[in-house]
Amino acid sequence: MEVIVEHLGAVQFEIKARGHIIVTDQPRENGGFDEGMTPPELLLASLGSCAAFYAAQYLRKHNLASEGTRVRVTAEKAKNPARVDRFHIAVEMPALLDDRHREGVQDAVHRCLIHNTLQHPPHIEFEFNTLEMVPATTRT
Repeated sequence: MEVIVEHLGAVQFEIKARGHIIVTDQPRENGGFDEGMTPPELLLASLGSCAAFYAAQYLRKHNLASEGTRVRVTAEKAKNPARVDRFHIAVEMPALLDDRHREGVQDAVHRCLIHNTLQHPPHIEFEFNTLEMVPATTRT
């Protein structure tokens, strides 16, 4: 997997993956133009869309209605260090399910790749490179 993130100016960034493009931005009160989701909102969106995919996949596999499946993700911010914390995921399905299928959806959602990644934090490695030989400037 790979995504490329490029600074567009101000606090906007363009994210590219497999020919798809997303622009992130900040709300006006954070110096942005509010023309895209913030990175933390994308994190919630990633978790929610992954959970929705697994829920809908389970429903389809069992010939149950899946269209209209909705997932709402909320979270709180924490400090020291600054991070997103205390995620809450609410899965709403378009069909009344018996206990067996409700548990099946729950099991499926808990297998979501993003959920598992957050539950078992990955190793994150940074690398810093220079693109061009351009002198760095300091803003005062």
